[in-house]
Amino acid sequence: MSRRTRSNRDFVNPETTNNKSLPIRLAVGIFLVAIIWAVFGQTFHHRFINYDDPLYVYDNPHVRAGLTWGGIKWAFTHVHSQNWHPLTTISHMLDCQLFGVKPGPEHLVNVFWHSVTTVLLFLALLRMTRNIVAGIGDADRDQRSRLQFTFWRCAFVAALFAIHPLRVESVAWIAERKDVLSGAFFMMTLLTYYRWTRKRTASAYLITLLVFACGLMSKPMLVTVPVVLLLLDYWPLGRLRRTKGTGQTTVRLFVEKIPLFALSAGSVVATLWAQNFALGSTDFLPLRWRITNAVFSYFEYVRQMFWPVDLIPFYVHPENRLETWRLAIAILFVIGVTAIAFIRRKQNPYLIVGWLWYLVMLIPVIGIVQVGLQGHADRYTYLPQIGLVIAIVWLVCDLTVHLLSRVTLAYRPKAESARKIILSVAGLLAVGTFSILSAKQTSYWRDTETLWRHTLAVTPNSDVAHAGLAGILFTRGQIEDAISHYESALRLRDGNVAAHFGLARALAAQHKTDAAISHLQKALEIQPDYIAASNDLGVLLASKGEIRDAIAAWRRTLSFDPDNADALNNIAWVRSTAADADLRDGREAVELVRRAIQSAGENPVVLRTLAAAQAENGQFQEAVTSCQRGEQLAEKTGDQAMAESLRQCAESFRRGEALRWTQVSH
Repeated sequence: MSRRTRSNRDFVNPETTNNKSLPIRLAVGIFLVAIIWAVFGQTFHHRFINYDDPLYVYDNPHVRAGLTWGGIKWAFTHVHSQNWHPLTTISHMLDCQLFGVKPGPEHLVNVFWHSVTTVLLFLALLRMTRNIVAGIGDADRDQRSRLQFTFWRCAFVAALFAIHPLRVESVAWIAERKDVLSGAFFMMTLLTYYRWTRKRTASAYLITLLVFACGLMSKPMLVTVPVVLLLLDYWPLGRLRRTKGTGQTTVRLFVEKIPLFALSAGSVVATLWAQNFALGSTDFLPLRWRITNAVFSYFEYVRQMFWPVDLIPFYVHPENRLETWRLAIAILFVIGVTAIAFIRRKQNPYLIVGWLWYLVMLIPVIGIVQVGLQGHADRYTYLPQIGLVIAIVWLVCDLTVHLLSRVTLAYRPKAESARKIILSVAGLLAVGTFSILSAKQTSYWRDTETLWRHTLAVTPNSDVAHAGLAGILFTRGQIEDAISHYESALRLRDGNVAAHFGLARALAAQHKTDAAISHLQKALEIQPDYIAASNDLGVLLASKGEIRDAIAAWRRTLSFDPDNADALNNIAWVRSTAADADLRDGREAVELVRRAIQSAGENPVVLRTLAAAQAENGQFQEAVTSCQRGEQLAEKTGDQAMAESLRQCAESFRRGEALRWTQVSH
């Protein structure tokens, strides 16, 4: 058969619709959702993890306050966890508004969005591939049979995506809401783009732009989506094959995506700005190390796809410790697969599309521009791995069709039945095996201690795991054990900011103030925008009576986060109560504490500070009223110590006496 004839066979009438009935599609959708909840439903009983969950949810006052206009404004105008992803932040705010600050509902919302992403992936593949015939050696197959074959390929791709163990980190980790949320918008982008290629209306294109923009505001990793759409134009949409003049068609396909590329460019600028300090924290890594790790990561993700064991939340960057033979295998693998995909691009176009989908979507997180200290991460495969799965599933199915074509006509019906049975059994075994592995992997995320002890069992030399485990031990009051793990983390890597910060808090609990201050200063040298560290540094300096230095530390916090309620409240407190008259400024104190209340709402601590500031200004009656309001809130939350402190303050104000304390209201 000539190449031209084969090309005409590869694509049928664009108006052809899939003949699968709605009940079967619905059944597949229900099955996909069922296996997801069977694997990940256990997360409802999981707790918060002390790895990014505090920054994203329970230690973030803007998120804890729920969904408010002020919170929405903050999400769009501030950097959150060194990222600009306002829709992700707003989704956490909505959770807190609806369910309170509870881990169970947060986890289930993650599972919900993963379910949405999976079902939309199935529908998107079904729509985009319904124009393709099955592939190799199928001249004697009718169109209905070919479409049925494609239907089950799409279903299997979605099922593997749904329950692969590499999905666990994205679904079971509350802080990775951005993965599942951006994944849903990515699938919506594919569906709306497909619709636009059929309708070619301005409204359809605007909808595509809108959902793509929402995806970027959920996670900037989607910046490569316009390139993925160009790949899909080649296969399965076949937009390059419909007309002659491929060069002109390619230019036209690129030009029509310029608005999408413009959105990506804007997201890149916002991300580089937001991650300025994250980038700076690892700029000591030589470019050669970053390139070798990037190549190895491309290989490692494929290995983990087929052998997903010993998965952990943090893989230490190999730096210059990567063995030559491992790097050589990775290089040969990447070059070899790329060459095969290119050579077979006409006979098996899904190979080049799937492989490039994988390579291109990983570019933002592959480590050439290093953000963070990880070598690679399971969560980064959430969307890129789809390309690999598509390529492999289509290749395996086409090879079986090719083998079937070599069977004589007399035995072909039996061979066809055997092929269907073998593929069905293999598919069910794969889905079942991965589901079991994923359920086990998900169980490691049930709480902080389980996660980090599992990580240390896999990689005993993980400084991040030592610091994470130390954090939960410190929370439980096991100070000596916590210090031991923090010190282990710093012996492994002195640049671990979280370990310096955690060790400082543990030392402060033992009243070793000078040592604690030293570690906080070290943490701020490494990460200047570490707000928690600068706030705690101010508290410790104030406890030593070094009020001016304390104020400088809190102003440092405000230089990065002007609405930080802790820093505003602490400066207002010392401006109201400092023994040194030169440090007191009642007017500024009132202004600062009102900003703190506007930022994080009223609570007994800030109301006590407001009362102290009012008293410093001679507004004693107003100060008494503020104390009474704070006392009511303290009684409501069961904080008897704070309620008693507020009663004593009120008594002082009734006598016309302002406060003169040095203890920081923190």
